[in-house]
Amino acid sequence: MCQATKVLHLAGLTAAAAVLLAMTTDVAAAPSGRSCGPRDTVVSRLAEGYGETRRSVGLATDQSMIEVFASSDTGSWTITVTEPGGLTCLVASGGAFEDLGYDLPLPGIEV
Repeated sequence: MCQATKVLHLAGLTAAAAVLLAMTTDVAAAPSGRSCGPRDTVVSRLAEGYGETRRSVGLATDQSMIEVFASSDTGSWTITVTEPGGLTCLVASGGAFEDLGYDLPLPGIEV
């Protein structure tokens, strides 16, 4: 995948994560039922339990780090948010992850 494709893919995933975050409550309110923990612990569990690796990363306006983890083998995916203090929370997860390997055309631009 070329660098421009990777950047656009990252931008799309990050935008989707940002929209999802905007629709949820404040991540700092972890006791509200979210699964949170130290980042290294969360990343290890995603890798060992689901075979997921980081596929994209971006920064939210509050300097939280948004990451998308996924497994090409199982299709599982997870979106996490890590606060500047280091607390990582699971925001969303699911299945049927697919790395498209190409960019979707921008609206109004013919390819």
